[in-house]
Amino acid sequence: MFIEKIKQIFKIKELRRAIIFVFVMLVISRIAAHIPIPGVDVAGLKDFFESNQLLGLLNMFSGGGMKNFSIVMLGIGPYITASIIIQLLTMVVPALEALSKEGEAGRTKMNLYTKYLTIPLALIQGYSFITLLQRQSQYQMIGHLSLSQYFVALVTICAGTMFLVWLGELITQKNIGNGISLLIFAGIVAGWLTAFQRAVAVYDPSKIFSLIIFLIIALATIVVVVIINEGQRNIPVSYARRVRGNKMYGGVNTHLPLKVNQSGVIPIIFAISLVLFPPMVAKFFASAGNHTVATLANWVINLFQNQVFYGFIYFALVVAFTYFYTALVFHPDQISENLQKQGGFIPGIRPGNHTATYLQNIVTRVNLAGALFLGAVAVLPVLTQSFTRGIGSMVVGGTSILIVVAVVIETVKSINSQLTMRNYEEL
Repeated sequence: MFIEKIKQIFKIKELRRAIIFVFVMLVISRIAAHIPIPGVDVAGLKDFFESNQLLGLLNMFSGGGMKNFSIVMLGIGPYITASIIIQLLTMVVPALEALSKEGEAGRTKMNLYTKYLTIPLALIQGYSFITLLQRQSQYQMIGHLSLSQYFVALVTICAGTMFLVWLGELITQKNIGNGISLLIFAGIVAGWLTAFQRAVAVYDPSKIFSLIIFLIIALATIVVVVIINEGQRNIPVSYARRVRGNKMYGGVNTHLPLKVNQSGVIPIIFAISLVLFPPMVAKFFASAGNHTVATLANWVINLFQNQVFYGFIYFALVVAFTYFYTALVFHPDQISENLQKQGGFIPGIRPGNHTATYLQNIVTRVNLAGALFLGAVAVLPVLTQSFTRGIGSMVVGGTSILIVVAVVIETVKSINSQLTMRNYEEL
């Protein structure tokens, strides 16, 4: 069946060209991730990242470009941050909420606002990261930069981010999947291949047991991620029969799907931003002249390097943000109102406020499973480190697996929809 599907895909000229185009764009993005900005000790930079696990997720979203200090070192991180900010503002700013409901024209303007916001965010993040590297005197990665060198570096970093955003839009236009998600996917897979090569290079037969445990945990994680990511609670909905003229409408039984994981990886992104903020700020004051400030900064750094504290705070923040984000995107009152307008109702539940209360209670219970799942996914590397010490270059990253699985499922569905559309056209 799989081989037949592949043959069917490559028999369609337009689909074949689209897949090849997407592959070429992903290759270009990977090449850009290995073009470093001049004046940086890349070896010292890699040592710095290996000694700071909190920057691992940021490096993952940049596709490894941050670790290489490449021209696309920030990846599409600033664009993701801008998208989240615009999405949150849409919930509280009436003008943006009205704009989001204007169809394609509204979405185009919202996307333009997101790009405008991406530019200052990229400049701020680029400046902060360069300053952070300059403060790490023990690694000596970046020396003193003149004003012109600073300007060129920041412009290059910002241009690299916008270049990836452009590539992502080109990929999205081919209807093979979301371009931004595919760029993140390519960076994660490239990181996995690099980790696998390192593990093979330092292979030790005495560590075969650790490798087997690693593979079992990785496969189990993938299975659980697929099950949870596709899991949903179906709420039965019935539509009353209505007579209009000589025709009868309604009388249909259907369901309202409520996904277990409605938030995706956004709560993890929110949580890691808060977890990264205190130690990164503390690093700026670790070498301060004031003894009290320096002592407090070093205490914060050591506190967040404690794996137990880090895992607990990370898990709690992910669970909290899961409920917070679901409350922003899921509106039971609006759903209840739409059902009532369309003549729909949940059997055994009165329309109106009773339906909204019922949906809110269901979402709260379903969301608990999704929140605990996301929290476990987020702290999975911390939990598995003790089992995979023998192969330290390979770590089970639950967040990366979640992203990869979601992107693969989305891409497969997009390709299947393209095949279905072509089949209907032939008929």
